[in-house]
Amino acid sequence: MKFLRFLALLPLLLSACGDLPAPFLGNPGATARRLAVPVSPMLAIPPPKDALLGAQAREDFATLLALSLVKEEVPTLARAPREHDWRLAITATQQGDKVIPRYAVLDPAGKEQGAIDGVPLPAATWAAGAPADLARAVEDGVPRIMALMTSIRATRDRTDPTALVNRIPMVYIPEVAGAPGDGNGALTRLLRAEMRQIGPLVQVTPDGADFTVKGVVTMAALPAGQQRVEIVWTVTRPSGVVVGKVSQINSIRAGSLSQYWGDVAVAVTKEAAGGVQRVVERFIGRDPDKPGPAAVAPK
Repeated sequence: MKFLRFLALLPLLLSACGDLPAPFLGNPGATARRLAVPVSPMLAIPPPKDALLGAQAREDFATLLALSLVKEEVPTLARAPREHDWRLAITATQQGDKVIPRYAVLDPAGKEQGAIDGVPLPAATWAAGAPADLARAVEDGVPRIMALMTSIRATRDRTDPTALVNRIPMVYIPEVAGAPGDGNGALTRLLRAEMRQIGPLVQVTPDGADFTVKGVVTMAALPAGQQRVEIVWTVTRPSGVVVGKVSQINSIRAGSLSQYWGDVAVAVTKEAAGGVQRVVERFIGRDPDKPGPAAVAPK
């Protein structure tokens, strides 16, 4: 899947023609990490009363910011904050002929968790509140707000022993679907074994899992006695949000996997396990190339 700026996930693709697998690797983590912020189900943006804007411009600015943050996969609404909402408080100060917007992130209790300034803007332009000028301010502000929220989340996680960054993730791997022959069972069993070797605590039930890794195999006929095999491993959070995918696409001799997968299943799951681990670790915010907390098998 091609990565676009506002896409909800960036898949890691493993693709080639020939014997399974022959991967090339992407980066599934940059966008997935965005899904970890804000630290609540909703970010509210009330129309800013102290931002040196007129009534209509205040409404427009809050709406434009909310829409842009939604495109960055941050659940946001332009509204007065409710009981459990985090909020984005916008103010502005004038210095000479410039106005400097300020964005502060507040928790549900109204306590400021961090703030960042936007780029200085011409005071007359800001006060006029034209939609095009507000849109340019939003374009500058959103990356700053995203960086601020990521920093807030990281700071909170460092002090929370239950946060994913500080513990071993629990991964649920249900039965693979769609494979011919013994493929479903072989792929399921081997991926669970490979993931255990890498580090996560692998579960066979969804209870308490931090991530679910669902594998689906699709077979399609190709010319010249060949067959297309596509295996997609989708990594989701308990909420159902997709945080990444690992895809393996190859052509094989038609019917060669109709009964036994054998060494093919071994090779596929070894490559897939590494890709899944990268999706998980980058979502958590850890460097996937450095060891995380040591896994301890449950008694």
